[in-house]
Amino acid sequence: MDRFPRKLDNICPFFLVTNDGDRHGSATVTMGLALTGLGTLAAEAAAQSGTENPLLAAFAKTLSAHDMNAFAALFADDYVNHQVSAAAPKPAADVTAKQATVGFFAARLKGMPGLSVAIEASLASGEMAAASFVYTGTHQDVYFGVAPTGKRLRFTSCDIFRTRDGKIAEHWGMGDIAGVLAQLKG
Repeated sequence: MDRFPRKLDNICPFFLVTNDGDRHGSATVTMGLALTGLGTLAAEAAAQSGTENPLLAAFAKTLSAHDMNAFAALFADDYVNHQVSAAAPKPAADVTAKQATVGFFAARLKGMPGLSVAIEASLASGEMAAASFVYTGTHQDVYFGVAPTGKRLRFTSCDIFRTRDGKIAEHWGMGDIAGVLAQLKG
C-alpha cells in the first residue's frame, strides 16, 4: 500500500513571522515544510529512529568527500526536482534535473571547498526519506555572485526524497539561501 500520493498532498509549507523586538520593527520570517496526517508513519519512524537511512547518509557523505561522481550516482536518470526557486531555477531545456542538481552542488563546493555536510535529523519509511542537513564551510570562492569573504558559514536545508531502486527519484525541499546571503553580506 502506498501511503504517499505522488503529489504529496500531506506536505504543508508554513511561515512563522516573529518580531525581533528592536525599535526598527524588524522581524524574522521562518519558512519550512510540515508533514501532516502521518499517523502510523510517525510511529514507524519513531521505531526506526536509531537507524540511519543509507541514501541520506550517502548524500551527506559524498558531498562532504567532494565526490561529485558518487553524488551524481545517487540520483535516478529520470529524477524530478520539485524545488524551484530563484537560487535553484528550473533547468534549461537541454539540462536534466539531475544535471542541474549536480551543478548546483558543484557550485556550492567551488564556493566552499572545505564544505562539510551532516544530518541534523531524519526519518524514513518505505520509499520516502526526509532530513535536515547542516552545511558548514569557509567561503573561499565566488558563491551566489559574492566574491570570497573568508567567512565561516553554517546553514541548513530540509529535504524530502522519494526513492526508487536505491536512488533518489524525486525531491521536495528548501534551503536557507536567505541565511547564506545574510552571512555572506553581513
